[in-house]
This record gives sequence, C-alpha cells and structure tokens, in this order.
Amino acid sequence: MGQACEGRVVIVTGSGRGIGRAHALEFARQGASVVVNDLGAEVDGSGSGTGPAGEVVEEIRAMGGKAVANGEDVSDWEGAQKLVNTAIESFGKLDVVVNNAGILRDRMIINMTDAEWDAVIRVHLRSTFAMTRWAATYWREQTKAGIEVDARVINTASSSGIYGNVGQANYGAAKAGIASFTIIASQELARYGATVNAIAPVALTRMTENLGIFSHEEDPAKFDPFAPENVSPLVVWLGSAASKGITGRVFDVYGGHIDVAEGWHAGPGADIQDRWKVEDLDKVIPSLVAKAKKNADTMGNIPE
Repeated sequence: MGQACEGRVVIVTGSGRGIGRAHALEFARQGASVVVNDLGAEVDGSGSGTGPAGEVVEEIRAMGGKAVANGEDVSDWEGAQKLVNTAIESFGKLDVVVNNAGILRDRMIINMTDAEWDAVIRVHLRSTFAMTRWAATYWREQTKAGIEVDARVINTASSSGIYGNVGQANYGAAKAGIASFTIIASQELARYGATVNAIAPVALTRMTENLGIFSHEEDPAKFDPFAPENVSPLVVWLGSAASKGITGRVFDVYGGHIDVAEGWHAGPGADIQDRWKVEDLDKVIPSLVAKAKKNADTMGNIPE
C-alpha cells in the first residue's frame, strides 16, 4: 500500500470494470477512500446492475481500504449530484473526481441514428459536465467558508477525439468536447483550488476488445502493454497533492508510454489587412495548407 493519496476522497465513475476498476483499485492502494460508481450497463449503455461496483468495493476492503458502491446514472443531472453527495456523506469530503464512465455505439456517419449520437454524447460529455459542475459547487462552498481546497478533476478523452478515428463520429465528438471542456474548466476552477486534466488512454477493455489492434498473445510472465492497469498510475498521480502545479493538460497514456497531447494552435497564416477576394484564395489557401503540418494519425503521430 502506498501513500500518494493518503486521506483523499475519490469518486471514479464507471469503475466496475476495465480502466475505471483499475483506477479505483490503485487509488485505494495509495490510501484514498473510494466511491466506486457504476451503472452496471452493457458496452452500448443498455441494461444495468449493481454487481460490478460491489465487487470492486469488496476487493478494496479485502486489501484493507475504504470504499462504497454507488449505482447512480452520472449522465443524469440529479444522479450526478447524488453521487457527489454520497462521497461527502460517506467520507466527510470530496477531493478528486475521475470522469471515466462511457459507452460505445460505433457507426459510420451515413448509418448512424440520432439516438446513437445522443446516447454517446450524453454518457460521455454530459456526465463529465454534470459531475464537474456539482463537484465544483461543493469546492466553491468550501472556499467561501475559508477552507483550503486542493481538489482534482481527471477527465477521460480519447485519441479518437483529439486525433480522429473512422466510425466513431459520436464518440470522437464527445471526447474532443471533453478535451476542450478540460481546458476551459481548468481556467474556471483554479479560483476554487481545483486542477482539471484529462487522459487519452489506450487499453484492452470491453469497449476495445473487438478492435484488431489489440490482438496479441497474453503471457503472464511478460509486460502486457494493453493492460488497463497501465493507465492508472498517471491518473492516481494527477489525483494526488504532487500534481498541484499541473492543470489544463491532456495526456496520451498506454503501456509504459506517456506524452502531453498538444492541442490546436495557429499554424501558417496570411494577413493582407483588408477583406479577401474569393479569387485570391485560389492560391493562398493551398499554399498555407502545404506549409502546415499534416493532421496527426490515430496515435497522435504527425505523418512525414
């Protein structure tokens, strides 16, 4: 058992399985009290159940840690508030929110329905906003009461959002939104003693097991680069007191790799100090694009 998060109270949404489960267990190993939130739904968001969250709580308690289970739907406005209240009522405070809950309904745009679009945006983007909003409300009240706050929000973006991936327009749009939300929220919540960062993880879970890139032979004796547990040390560090000076950043993380994802910035440009003529752009725009760096590939690498 470590001490990186000793005494801190953490909520991890969608933590009954996969990456979220790994986060919850590692936070507990590092001394945090954990609220394990999971709706118990299928990968596409259908169904529900209480089993997964309870099982993770049992694992944490078996190792001597403190945890409670919560089955609220975090994409529901009142459900998110109840989850924040659960942490405060169970452990007396709230220090860290990890927004991890998500679903997949992959489809090419030409075949996607509005229901498939809305469901993914709701679970990923709306839940991230709702959880952050209610946590921020609590931290603002603490600040106004003269209590020193050293809080954290860790969001979950994706390479599909910040770099793009065919067949995931709904998922990618939600994740890109989360990345932008992270930057804005970091600016707004600084006054309340909270930092806001995000990760773009790659790991083998229920949500990714059908993707061919994860095909590999498992060998217990060797390091598994696709294990969800590889992502959690960064998340736990971002949730610790040691990360106080880091905010508004998105990190790619997979296997033993971590990098800082550099966001949109102005590239090659032209300014004539007057209104452009449409015909003049025939040469200007192709020239600017030729000078600009190519869009990154799905793993964030800029092609030669």
